[in-house]
Amino acid sequence: MSKLRVGVIGATGMVGQNYIRLLDNHPWFEVVYTAASTKSAGKTYQEAVAGRWLMEESIPAHLKNVRVEDATNVKAAGEQCDLIFSAIETDKKTVRELEDLYASSGIPVVSNNSAHRHTSDVPMVIAEVNPHHLDIIEAQRKRFGNNKGFIVVKPNCSVQSYMTPVYALIKAGFPVSKMIISTMQAVSGAGYPGVASLDIVDNVVPYIGGEEEKSEIEPLKILGSIENGAFKNYDQIRISAHCNRVPVIDGHLACVSIEFEDAKPSVEETIEIWEGFSALPQELDLPFAPLQPIIYKKEQNRPQTRKDRNLDKAMAVSVGRLRDCNVFDYRFVGLSHNTVRGAAGGGILSAELAKAKGYLD
Repeated sequence: MSKLRVGVIGATGMVGQNYIRLLDNHPWFEVVYTAASTKSAGKTYQEAVAGRWLMEESIPAHLKNVRVEDATNVKAAGEQCDLIFSAIETDKKTVRELEDLYASSGIPVVSNNSAHRHTSDVPMVIAEVNPHHLDIIEAQRKRFGNNKGFIVVKPNCSVQSYMTPVYALIKAGFPVSKMIISTMQAVSGAGYPGVASLDIVDNVVPYIGGEEEKSEIEPLKILGSIENGAFKNYDQIRISAHCNRVPVIDGHLACVSIEFEDAKPSVEETIEIWEGFSALPQELDLPFAPLQPIIYKKEQNRPQTRKDRNLDKAMAVSVGRLRDCNVFDYRFVGLSHNTVRGAAGGGILSAELAKAKGYLD
């Protein structure tokens, strides 16, 4: 099978570098094109990231001397790429307009940006939770006026540390009505250079701009439905979030209290639901799908960011400390790798899902 030609726009930033790293030797996709801001355009990729390559692995040899293009040059991307991963870092209005331009030019876009997360016909996908939301692509293509282009986005990186476990319970017949979430988010979530060392070393910052709003609103779209070519948010759950920046490099951890709408499962039944959970990405055996999407850690002090963030290609969500709550029904801890599962890896899995469903043919 010949590989699809892939471009990464915003390729020099932290998320873009993760795409470059994770897509190296991918069985379905091959990076042939990189693009970034005008500041990097015209340089080789190696020159453009000199002094700020943040990955542990070296730059893939075949990309070191690839010329970095201007991300606004949609025509050049369209001539060379079958698919674009968008990790461009600029204001939301510019991102929204640029991604629209790519899609209206017939280029599929899988985006890590927040600009289109609340666009009425753009799916915001966690592959194990709402793969059916890709069905709106056909309606979206009518808006763009072609039968190739589309935009798919991923949710906020911290949302993925708890949404899959919560969805698994809802799917098993135990709808959740209320959630209180306290996240402890790694510094890599702020990009590079990110949080100043004097702000985060020996400190916890109890504020991340916009994160609490995202945590409270985005799950409603993820759990929502498609009606008349647009998304209708789920309205049976209320969420209150506290978001904190902590001195950890990678891994977003969430302490979650949940209340069920009706009867609650037993602790043993809840763990059994989590450990037995599987979804379409596992059924399709997608390359980036974790074999077990939710891994329950039985130790009292797990999951931990350093010990558990890399489970199963860093694509699994680990949970632990399930116990009774004095206010709601249960409380637990969830953890996911924010720059892999929550960013580039989640985007790659969404693209694999789109290909498997025929949207990249």
